[in-house]
Amino acid sequence: MTLLTGRVALITGAGGGIGRGIALRFAQEGAKVALHCRTSTAAARALADLLAAETGEETGERAVVLPGADLTDEDACRGLVARAAEWGGGRLDALVNNAGVQPVRALPGMTAQEWREVVDTNLTSVFAVTQAAAEVMRERGGGTVTHIASVEARMPAEGHAHYAAAKAAVVMHARAAALEYGPHGIRVNTVSPGLIDSEGLAEAWPDGVRRWREAVAVGRLGRPEDVGDACVFLASPLASWVTGHDLVVDGGVSARPTW
Repeated sequence: MTLLTGRVALITGAGGGIGRGIALRFAQEGAKVALHCRTSTAAARALADLLAAETGEETGERAVVLPGADLTDEDACRGLVARAAEWGGGRLDALVNNAGVQPVRALPGMTAQEWREVVDTNLTSVFAVTQAAAEVMRERGGGTVTHIASVEARMPAEGHAHYAAAKAAVVMHARAAALEYGPHGIRVNTVSPGLIDSEGLAEAWPDGVRRWREAVAVGRLGRPEDVGDACVFLASPLASWVTGHDLVVDGGVSARPTW
């Protein structure tokens, strides 16, 4: 038996690096995973095929790709949850709100439209998908919801005012949701990653990667699977008394003094 055997999980933004790492770890721990993607359909389908190969099951048994839902649209969020629950035989045990964007834009020149695009994608989507998923979970006696926040919820970076504000709100949404959904057996937490490595990152942002390596206590960048491990823990029975908590996964960067 593994930690999530028999569970059905929905992971948003599963076509990207962190989403892929979360999905891999959920499947490896026995969960069936519904992989949402907006545009990265090919990457999500490749992931579904990989999960099938790893588990020895047919594609579509351990993982299904649910493409196209625009999570800034409330109806699309509800439709996505309904599709995931239908595939799961009427159940949805875990939700990971991973989808998001991280554009760089200086605050003095930022437009209200640019602000709204980030807030709607990173925060309003979390509210809408969680609300829809909770309706399914409460009918079956409970479930878990994990939002992917960021260390920038506490330590903003230049050019990320909209992103940092949205992620800080995501952390508070989880705490509020934990309070209100707790009586229905639904636990809600956040995972706040630090800098997670991805293909081409060192070439695209050499100074930032260098500074992170100098600051991080464990001497390396994060991996998508590091975030996946944290999400598995929070969705598992090991965290049955953990809710309203923000689990920081940053290799110890936030432990370093800033003065």
